[in-house]
Amino acid sequence: MWTYHPDLLAVPVPRYTSYPTAAEFTSDIGNADLDHALRKLSGDVSIYLHIPFCTSICWYCGCNTSAANRRQRLDHYLDALHREIAQVGARLRPGVRVTRVAFGGGSPNALAPTDLVRLADALTLHLPLDNPVWSVEIDPRELTRDFAQVLGSIGFSHASLGVQTLAPHLQAAIGRVQPEPVIAHATDLLRANGVRSLNFDLMYGLPGQTWDDLEATLTRSIELGADRVALFGYAHVPQMIPRQRRIDASRLPDVKDRFAMAARGHLLLTRAGYHAIGFDHFARPGDPLAMAAQQGRLHRNFQGFTDDPAPVLVGLGASAISAFPHVIVQNEKNAGKYRAMVSGYGLSGALGVARSVDDQRRGAVIQTLLCQGRAAIDTDLAAQVTDRLAPFVSRGLATLIDGVLRIADDALPYARAIAALFDANRVGSTRRFSSAV
Repeated sequence: MWTYHPDLLAVPVPRYTSYPTAAEFTSDIGNADLDHALRKLSGDVSIYLHIPFCTSICWYCGCNTSAANRRQRLDHYLDALHREIAQVGARLRPGVRVTRVAFGGGSPNALAPTDLVRLADALTLHLPLDNPVWSVEIDPRELTRDFAQVLGSIGFSHASLGVQTLAPHLQAAIGRVQPEPVIAHATDLLRANGVRSLNFDLMYGLPGQTWDDLEATLTRSIELGADRVALFGYAHVPQMIPRQRRIDASRLPDVKDRFAMAARGHLLLTRAGYHAIGFDHFARPGDPLAMAAQQGRLHRNFQGFTDDPAPVLVGLGASAISAFPHVIVQNEKNAGKYRAMVSGYGLSGALGVARSVDDQRRGAVIQTLLCQGRAAIDTDLAAQVTDRLAPFVSRGLATLIDGVLRIADDALPYARAIAALFDANRVGSTRRFSSAV
């Protein structure tokens, strides 16, 4: 079991799906930067399409999404997305290869099956697809047989189910009621239509949640055959996500209870044969994510830990983020403004950050620490973090020997806190992030 050091977890830190993080995005970066970066691309590229609609909105959710209750609004959004796909494709040079396509949201299955087919056709027509891996996020409450069959016909092999919890009283507490048979049925539909790698998104730290609740959900997820499990701590930040005000904050577990749930969840899953991937992902042996971790090929991007080796991610749709070696650009978040920008220019880059040489150096250290548990640290960076690293070293959570920083095997809860020591933007920052555990 992990050792609990509350003082080392007291400061909330980013999840580091990029560096610099989204907290540093400004309007100084926009369409001109995105246009230039797209035109200079070469080699392998991953594509992410954001569908910012759900049939119903869950109270806990921090995603950029809204209710899919007006067909006209959805149609206008899809028209803009088709135009953006064409405009991005027109800017790419020969030699670019799209090796991954991921649909996220929101809920991509808020779309009609024909909408998904049209998007897949547009991607095939306008982008240089090179036998890509297709993945999709799914709301099990809304997965129909027709939609699952379309996933199979297109070739989706990876899917992520938004399960969160199987405890009915917790589902009611977070505004996401989906009885266990609904999850089982969605699992069967996806398996029958070619999904080989199936992830369950689960949460701990929910209002009124106990270890017994989490244990039951984890055990049933294993029985249902989840190839991957992403076990996230619920981040209660109603000042940033107003819909979370519907959640009873007085019933949220404290940090010590959250820590215990994360620790016991880790133990249960690893004893069941899953490999721990970073600090909150788990994968069965033989799953591509587990193999990437074992072979030192694990990466991290805006979708979390991944076996995707592509150095560039191009985001399509409102709020989607494109990450290039020298710049990160986020599309306009508001769906209406996104449509207007795409109509006028073909792109909608609205925010972002340039990545200096120092940013790239620090980002490489942070990613390697989180993905591999160790990183080579140059003398300059080592000197900058030595004092703040000392509490972790003195408690056996990390070592810095001969220029190599290693996070101890039993120090996973502290990985983000250790990585944050190399974040030049966090020193003295009062920005609010989620709890490290």
